[in-house]
Amino acid sequence: MNVNYAPIDKVNGEITVTIEEKDYTDKVEKQLREISQRRPEPGFRPGKTPMGLLRKKYGDAVKYDVINQEVGEAVYKYINDEKLHVLGNPVPVKMEEDFDLNNKEFTFKFKVGVAPEIDTHVNKDLHVPYYNITVSEEMINNEDEQLRKRFGKQVPGEAVEPNALVKGVITELDENGQPKAEGIVVENGIVAPSYFKDKAQEALFDGKKVGETVVFNPAATCEGNETELSSMLNIDKEEAANHHGDFQMEIKEIIVVQPAELNEEYFENLFGKDKVHNEEEYRNAIKEMISNALNNDSFYRFSIDAKNDVLKAVGEIELPEQVLKEFLMQREEKITAENVDEAFASMRQQLVWDLVAEAIAKQFELKVEQADLMSLAMATVQQQLAQYGMANAPKEMVEKYAQEILKDKNNVQRLAQQSMDFKVFNAIKENATLDEKEVSTDEFRALFAPELGAEATEAAAE
Repeated sequence: MNVNYAPIDKVNGEITVTIEEKDYTDKVEKQLREISQRRPEPGFRPGKTPMGLLRKKYGDAVKYDVINQEVGEAVYKYINDEKLHVLGNPVPVKMEEDFDLNNKEFTFKFKVGVAPEIDTHVNKDLHVPYYNITVSEEMINNEDEQLRKRFGKQVPGEAVEPNALVKGVITELDENGQPKAEGIVVENGIVAPSYFKDKAQEALFDGKKVGETVVFNPAATCEGNETELSSMLNIDKEEAANHHGDFQMEIKEIIVVQPAELNEEYFENLFGKDKVHNEEEYRNAIKEMISNALNNDSFYRFSIDAKNDVLKAVGEIELPEQVLKEFLMQREEKITAENVDEAFASMRQQLVWDLVAEAIAKQFELKVEQADLMSLAMATVQQQLAQYGMANAPKEMVEKYAQEILKDKNNVQRLAQQSMDFKVFNAIKENATLDEKEVSTDEFRALFAPELGAEATEAAAE
């Protein structure tokens, strides 16, 4: 078998495969013998059908299948061996006249799209804005308040305050505001006014004390949601629509959250053993926590600007559009000859970026290792556990759950892509020139407003 490649232009080429009788004869004979074993002809035992009969009945179909398989494997082996950076799939463009199976030698031609050579321009001449977000005292105070509430404990309260739980007897009222005959009475009712969707209903409970009565409308608190209403009134969902009137609640108990005290137990629960010992260290630790979160935001913004600036520096690049369009129509049923131009145009920029990112990875020899996948999987687990108040889960637990995540091939592919994306943008960050600027959170948010984003980016680059 002979395989060779000839370039047509910078992004298109042609692979020619010539297959001779000796390349496929043995495989055809082998498949015919297998057919004899699987599907014996009438009057013959398995494996005893005469070869002449098998060739007459199945020979052309088997020969056709074997030749196609051999040619396909030869094309992809050549691409891999010669390290051709092919885009899409090879497209058949020519085979011998009518593929006459009586011939002994066949020639096939395939058009292939080839990735263009790309100068990434990632060097110190490339300038990219980088926004450092200032951590204010207000941000530290707000985080302190939220953390102390999260790690606080529930205690009896004197009056209803934000986030309080209110317990008592909930009684259905008639149109005169009196307890309804045979109406609903919930002896051990519980409501959380801060979760009411109607703020006017929430306000009815503000400042109320044990022993006082509040008239409110349960249906209004949840916008008539039957599931929530049935839960509040301890009734079946099917009955909920019949109880959209007023109720009164006689308050028996108020539960409020007492913020955690600044002591050793709180510091250890939040930051781990022997990490924080006093209020000053505590506030510094909170500042660092916020700063780390903001660093992620800064890097995300940087990735947007870096992508735009690198693509601008790279400029327009040529792609093997016809081959790629053929590939799209083969891969997606919804893409046809009538809409393929529009479909390709919508994804061209992302395809260009994928090629540029690949070129950056090659330029800086970036690779995703198993340790990278494990680190990302553990970070995912830690984030999930933190949402349930387990900010300092044991390392063994985190590793165990991370290993479970990595057993799923889809998770591995997703994490590998995330890891490579990070490495690519980090390589840009380390090798380009950063135009750094300190900004407040409001200024940072403004960068994402369509009408302000471009102006802010240009201002930062000046």
